Amino acid sequence: MYTNNCVINTVCRNILFRSSIYMQRRWKSKKVHWSVLAKKKYPVDKALEHFDDFYKTVFGRKWPSIRLALLSPHKYCAVINNFGDSDTVVSDLQNIGAMNIRTLFELEKENIKTKKNEERRRRDLEKIFKLDRKLEQMAITKQQEEFESLYPHRESSEGTSVSADILNRSSSDTSHGISDNINREDDAESNRDGMSQKSLQSSLREAEFDSHRLIDPASGLSAGALYEYVPATRLKGMEDWIVESQHYGYYRKDTDFPVCVESDNDFIFPVHLQVLLFERGNISSFPSPKRGSTDVLNYYLMDGASLLPVLALGVNPGDRVLDMCAAPGGKSLLILQTLFPARLVCNDVRESRTNRIHAVIKQYLYNDDMWKNQLFITQRDGRDIDECDVYNKILVDVPCTTDRHSLHENDNNIFKPGRTKERLQIPEMQAELLSHALKLVQPGGTVVYSTCSLSPIQNDGVVHMALRKVWEETDIQVIVKDMTAALEPIECVYKLGHDLGLKYGHLVLPFIPCNFGPLYFCKLVRTK
Repeated sequence: MYTNNCVINTVCRNILFRSSIYMQRRWKSKKVHWSVLAKKKYPVDKALEHFDDFYKTVFGRKWPSIRLALLSPHKYCAVINNFGDSDTVVSDLQNIGAMNIRTLFELEKENIKTKKNEERRRRDLEKIFKLDRKLEQMAITKQQEEFESLYPHRESSEGTSVSADILNRSSSDTSHGISDNINREDDAESNRDGMSQKSLQSSLREAEFDSHRLIDPASGLSAGALYEYVPATRLKGMEDWIVESQHYGYYRKDTDFPVCVESDNDFIFPVHLQVLLFERGNISSFPSPKRGSTDVLNYYLMDGASLLPVLALGVNPGDRVLDMCAAPGGKSLLILQTLFPARLVCNDVRESRTNRIHAVIKQYLYNDDMWKNQLFITQRDGRDIDECDVYNKILVDVPCTTDRHSLHENDNNIFKPGRTKERLQIPEMQAELLSHALKLVQPGGTVVYSTCSLSPIQNDGVVHMALRKVWEETDIQVIVKDMTAALEPIECVYKLGHDLGLKYGHLVLPFIPCNFGPLYFCKLVRTK
């Protein structure tokens, strides 16, 4: 009986064991498994795909370099807080290799001025030498004609004309006589001074001369024409004419209205504004700012390219400034550090964004009572501001795709699936903000439009849309300032985009040795 029970128990255990083998289940991977996460596309991935597809067609061979810089660590500058321990902080940062950007600009400006003067002088000298050769050839030709009129045209035994032989001998004798006299005078002068005589060309390089009234004899002008010469500064009827370059597809049809573009050759750096950065190729980073003796932070770290829209705004003492889209507050702080504005209004559309402005102001300014009549923080949609003829300077740093942020942060990324409609409507919103700013600013006032995007649609395209909107709806006249010449000195620090078809503004390109930007800005002046 016992044996039978053992056998039964053994058989039951075998059946249960086999059942347990056959009943095993394979648990499926959860959605957070690494293999699933590796295949998932995040907003940063979608942003990179979009940029690769779009910007490659815009920038061509420059795009791989720009792409690498966008994906590399960002480079910052330090805006010194004039309300902190500024002198001590500047000295400390210079000791670790930082340089004052105003000093760099001024040195580069002098170098460019010297090179341009040398180049202008060289061209003028070449023009003088060419005219001298023409005059000499004309004199020889005239002399030959006089000899031919005095002597009959007869062939000499050598096969040349007699008049030519006489002319050649006369010219040779004359030149030898003049040469001998010059040599004797040069020798006497050299012996008298103990120095060798300088050549004519070397003397001309140091001489003062005026090339503005040079007349080419080949043009056939009479001597009386010299007294009738009046320099023309512009062609009548062509004041507002500009070359209409081919625009990006979506805006190509909007080129049927006048646009006035004028050169702006000056780029003033306010004396009280101190901004330090590391020179091109130096990838060092600044330490985190600390509070000083006045209990405010000593400097503010920001993208170095963000300095340019504020400088382009050209804030002067007593100006009334509106920062229409001010959050997080870095550019507003820059404007305050110039110590120029009599009134600064920092505006943004959401409470969360105005809270960020309040935080920056609290960290960098002390004694709130001192600013109560000068600094104001408001929360409104920039398109609803109705204070006409109050501001003479308006900064329109609009919300955009923020290209660098879109490639590094998934939070608050404009390329999230739920924000597609918002992203597609960005250019329209930007154009409305800019056109409204042009209506708000006083006649003679300046508006600077800026983005941190490489998109030609959000940059030149939006400026074009806003100018057209203002032209259609109002009688306001706007001049676009071409700052190409003014920006030459800053190219020792920034990488500017050239030959990109830009029609209105200027673009700072990300570049590994000076990895600022991207940043686009355009300066506009309302004249009426």
